[in-house]
Amino acid sequence: MPGRPNREEYGDYFDYYVQLVPEGEVAAILAEQRVQTVEMFSRLTEEQLAYRYAAGKWTVKEVLGHLIDAERIMSYRLLRIARGDETPLAGFDENAYVSQAFFQERDLASILEEYQAVRQATLAQLRGVAEEAWTRMGNANGNKLSARALVYVIAGHEAHHCRILRERYGLAN
Repeated sequence: MPGRPNREEYGDYFDYYVQLVPEGEVAAILAEQRVQTVEMFSRLTEEQLAYRYAAGKWTVKEVLGHLIDAERIMSYRLLRIARGDETPLAGFDENAYVSQAFFQERDLASILEEYQAVRQATLAQLRGVAEEAWTRMGNANGNKLSARALVYVIAGHEAHHCRILRERYGLAN
């Protein structure tokens, strides 16, 4: 598995996410996040899952859906960059994705099943990346980044949203 990316391997936009990832083997961190996230969401009531801390903000269930969407997109970016595809990759409007996904209408079990499948696919993908591919550079949404930086972005993005769930939604890990 790749080591922590150098600061030159990602643009300023991604620095916050990379810095949220603790020291350690990143695949193990991703695997542990999966366990913690499933445990946290599994304890919640329907009322808690439907909670939003302010008008226009996502519900707790929508946050989980956003984690799924974002990880899929970041994993796709990782694949393209690791395989040497130099085509600039477009960004995405996370609010539009959430509004079109109807996560609020789905039962939690199906969303958690999807979350776990996406995370398992990401972990399997990491095992298939060649050593020399980890430092290949690409461009996503106008930001430079390496394949290994994307692994840290995935982990840091989830850490960020779990922090938001604790601080603004009042959830415990």
